[in-house]
Amino acid sequence: MAEQAQFYGTGRRKSSIARVFLRPGTGEFKVNDRPFEQYFVTEGQRVAARQPLVVTETAGNFSVTATVNGGGVNGQAGAVRLGIARALLEFSPELRARLKGEGMLSRDARGKERKKYGQKGARKRFQFSKR
Repeated sequence: MAEQAQFYGTGRRKSSIARVFLRPGTGEFKVNDRPFEQYFVTEGQRVAARQPLVVTETAGNFSVTATVNGGGVNGQAGAVRLGIARALLEFSPELRARLKGEGMLSRDARGKERKKYGQKGARKRFQFSKR
């Protein structure tokens, strides 16, 4: 059996990790073995996850398979976005300028801020009583 071309990218966002595989195909998109529209329910999540393919105009050329775990659905959409962008770079390094211009190759390092001692949360304080 001949080895089929496959491009891989890892995406991370908050506490979500996505393993993304791009294979030449018809544009089928599966996340955790579920259809794309069924997994990402809001339009914003779908747009974010599909953005690298739209920007590089390769949406119909690849079948995308993603395995995502950790975090919430919005973080997972961001992780899939970075994974697709990195896999596209593996496919064609000429796409780097277009993806970098849209800010899709930078990992968003923002995470959850830790809770501090003597406080109710990361920023919230206990109620102050003067008397």
